[in-house]
Amino acid sequence: MSAVGTATGQLREHVATIVVAALSTLFAVTLILGTGILTAALDPALIAESGTFRLVLLMVSVIFIIIALYVGAIVTANTFATVIAGRTRIIALLRLVGATARSVRSRVAAEGLIMGALGAVVGWGLAEALAFGVTRLGPALGWLPEGREYPLFDPLSFIAVAVVALTTWAAAWVGSRRVAAVSPIAATGAVVEPRPEAARGRSGRSVWAVILIVSGCALLALGLVLGFLTPLGLFVAFLGGLASFTGIALGAHLIMPPVLRLAGRIVGRGPTGALAAANAVRYPERSARSTIGLVIGVTLVTLFAVALDSYRSMTLLAFELDPAMARALDQTLSITTGIFTGLVGFSAVIAAVGLVNTLSLGVLQRTRELGLLRTLGFTGAQVRRMIIAESAQMTIAALGLGLVLGIGYGWVAAQSLLGSQVGLAPPTVPWPVLLGVVVFGAVLAVGAAAVPARRAIRLSPVAALAAD
Repeated sequence: MSAVGTATGQLREHVATIVVAALSTLFAVTLILGTGILTAALDPALIAESGTFRLVLLMVSVIFIIIALYVGAIVTANTFATVIAGRTRIIALLRLVGATARSVRSRVAAEGLIMGALGAVVGWGLAEALAFGVTRLGPALGWLPEGREYPLFDPLSFIAVAVVALTTWAAAWVGSRRVAAVSPIAATGAVVEPRPEAARGRSGRSVWAVILIVSGCALLALGLVLGFLTPLGLFVAFLGGLASFTGIALGAHLIMPPVLRLAGRIVGRGPTGALAAANAVRYPERSARSTIGLVIGVTLVTLFAVALDSYRSMTLLAFELDPAMARALDQTLSITTGIFTGLVGFSAVIAAVGLVNTLSLGVLQRTRELGLLRTLGFTGAQVRRMIIAESAQMTIAALGLGLVLGIGYGWVAAQSLLGSQVGLAPPTVPWPVLLGVVVFGAVLAVGAAAVPARRAIRLSPVAALAAD
């Protein structure tokens, strides 16, 4: 019975890993199959004249697949880091009886590979079913031309499945790096998260984060200046954005606590709100893991939306003397903006899964803490409000930082590309897209807390205090 319980507990810990792998594979295989279906739907004469059409579509698809894999890898690594924190006592016991850190990490990474492969197979099956439905219903509904042979299989889809599984394995290995820091003496304790002092004390990680952020900002500024001379300034700005954003992700344990404190002033009213605000910053590592994935997702969506909208405004400004060309470009760029924003938005969905899972695991690992609160007089409703407030605080912090970064990066991208033609221009903010992001965040804040809050209020104080 205990073995079944252990297996069930481990599967519950890895639900997000399976879901993220399934979503990533669904996205990748759907894009791969979609390029084949779209190619088959177009005029054969047009395809014959442009033999690189499918190749171009695949190259564009690969960009968005890489973005989804990048976000998925971060979410998976953070999930495994949270799982390791919850298994501190078990890992310490294994170390006590002679297991090495490498053997434990290898075991955790093997779990990642199995869960990643399982999720990838599920995602592949869903993508194949979706493609089958589209090719069967599309001609009947007028979406696709009739009488064409639409492909339902592509060997590249197997490569996508393998890449997702291997990415999950690598993310699990990275996420389990804390195993080496677990000593046998920790077998006497419960869940262990680094205190703020320990998190700030990781000087190597912090120094690299500062170096990347400073050098990235310098390259961004250089790209802006070069953009007034040549569109090639975009490449310099791209390198700067990549470096600075990597630094932000690496230094999330330093950046997110101040942002969370600011967000905590919004929700930190009353005893439950104040306690939720304190919980969110008490363990910076856990808070950073919970929020950085969503920050990345929101930043990417906002970046593409602002960059493409600003590019459209600047292009129309450059063609203001040719109204016919301006109208044609406006229509084309509007469609392109919608498609690209939707594709990148899938990464935000993957990041949202990470937030929901991290919050759920956090509640599971804080069973004794919640039991103590109930013993001290907190009602079930107060505990529920506290967890919802924590979720709201993390979501507000992630949305706020992501929107600021996305608007800044998006404007720099458009300005460095077209600055030589239109000069200095302000960013164009697509308010409907940003409003959609905010609504998505509000729904996420409530939805992410629903299951953990329900479980928390069902806890018996006595049983919770007796939990390991």
